[in-house]
Amino acid sequence: MILDVAIEEKILDMIINITDEEEIRENLDINLFENDILDSLGYTELLVSIAMEFGIELSPTEITRDMIDTPKKIIELIRSRRSNNEKNIC
Repeated sequence: MILDVAIEEKILDMIINITDEEEIRENLDINLFENDILDSLGYTELLVSIAMEFGIELSPTEITRDMIDTPKKIIELIRSRRSNNEKNIC
């Protein structure tokens, strides 16, 4: 559980660093694209940051915006991918 909280905080910090919007910490369901918090450049920067920080490659052709349009969805996607990666290692 502590690890999950640390990962969530790391992801939120990453998104805030890209967007400069602290509001996402308070509202994990805010739509980042509809509210002009994340644009195309930010989207690409987010995918690169996820790859660098978590070792999870997310191709723009594989991940659509609606799959990561809220902080909550981004957190769940990374948790899912990390879980799948750990299972494949074992």
